[in-house]
Amino acid sequence: MSQLNLNDVVEFIQANIGEFHFRRGASLQSLKLTDVLKKKNPYLFKAKNINNANDLVKLFLNAHLSSQEETIFGEFLEKLAIFVCGQIYGGRKSSAEGIDLEFQKDNVVYIVSVKSGPNWGNSNQVKRMVENFKQAKRILRTGNSNINVQAINGCCYGKANVDKGDYLKICGQEFWTFISGNERLFIDIIEPFGYQSKIRNEELAAEYDRALNLFTQQFMSDFCVDGVIDWEKLVRFNSGKPISKNKK
Repeated sequence: MSQLNLNDVVEFIQANIGEFHFRRGASLQSLKLTDVLKKKNPYLFKAKNINNANDLVKLFLNAHLSSQEETIFGEFLEKLAIFVCGQIYGGRKSSAEGIDLEFQKDNVVYIVSVKSGPNWGNSNQVKRMVENFKQAKRILRTGNSNINVQAINGCCYGKANVDKGDYLKICGQEFWTFISGNERLFIDIIEPFGYQSKIRNEELAAEYDRALNLFTQQFMSDFCVDGVIDWEKLVRFNSGKPISKNKK
């Protein structure tokens, strides 16, 4: 077991956090209003009595961005976990489907599915993770049935730590300690995440304002009548069945 060099971790974060910011901006640049309107719940916003077009578009846009950021940052955290574990235990990206990290410690082969937080998925997604764990174990035990393989659902934040039977769920400080041997790592990594965040957020804010203005203008044109939101048209666009074309 090697000793973790925190400077290497900081350098990795600073060298790679820019991708998170870049992908946030890129998702805005490529976004279409129709894509947002199709994926969000119009009934919820009507129930909240949102009748201002700009406010409604902003809520749709914010909901989309929040979902995108969770996904993008989750992928970054996965890369960070693999890097950290690689420095200490020779951890690497697993070739097994659905397994993010694989490494050996104390004569145990660990297969890890890395998630941002403890409440990351529904029952079907958890079931799929368990199936991936079982398949990975079968592959690893091919030719060596006595190998000790332990499945881990590692969560980068939170406090849920429990034996689920098919796998162990390890979150927050315990997860970062588990892959690094450093009990302070979960605290030490927080500051580097802010690297150039002010500049990056200012750039994103400009792109956000541009998208908001364009989308509001488009929404007013397509889904408003005399300045009033046409909820029937919006719901039909979001949830109505396609209009069949008559055969010529």
